[in-house]
Amino acid sequence: MLKKILLTLVLAPLGIFLFLFWLAFFSSRPPLTTDPATLAGDGSALNYCELPELDGSGKMAEDIPKGNTPGCGYSHFPLPILAQCAEPLPEGADDIRGLWIGVEGGHVGHVERVEQCGSRTVVTAAGIIHDYGPNSTAGLNTDDTEGSVLFTAGDEEFCMRTSASMTWEQGVLNFHVFGWGPVVVKRYMEGEQLVWEYADGSTTHMDRLCTLPEEYKVPTPRGKRYSLF
Repeated sequence: MLKKILLTLVLAPLGIFLFLFWLAFFSSRPPLTTDPATLAGDGSALNYCELPELDGSGKMAEDIPKGNTPGCGYSHFPLPILAQCAEPLPEGADDIRGLWIGVEGGHVGHVERVEQCGSRTVVTAAGIIHDYGPNSTAGLNTDDTEGSVLFTAGDEEFCMRTSASMTWEQGVLNFHVFGWGPVVVKRYMEGEQLVWEYADGSTTHMDRLCTLPEEYKVPTPRGKRYSLF
């Protein structure tokens, strides 16, 4: 009887771990619904200090296909997902649109682009595209990858899947894991700077950029990249 109990205590956590590992790395990849022309375009050629007017004269957020990460990361900095969207921001949402670079704190040198339109927010950085909000092709939550490749098998890369919501709560854009879980990332304005609190416990203060530095056009590969065969 004792052996059965001990075996159960060992096998149950192992089974849970293996299931979560399969879910994170081997479950079906989310369908790529990003407009191919957007991914093919050169987002480094734009002036991000010239932001579009959100005056309702263009498309609504729900009219535009969802953006997500191709594979484990894009090959070059793409065009904005919400370039044709002009839906005004909802009450309670701060305007944090633009291109930002970390100048102080945990991730100095980190560069990200933040897009907003209506209740939709898209963060593009380090090879990944996180898109939350109403769209024409998928659900509300981000549904893509973390971007860091843990291992490879032949020519295929395996990186962890992610899912989160981005909701404004008292002037802070909170990322809730899976859409209902705890807050793992925060973004908010502090004076002229965008503050980014990340899941690793770091806080990074970012300044605005008008153009993407050349060295950020092609993302640096991330992850352990263990080769299985």
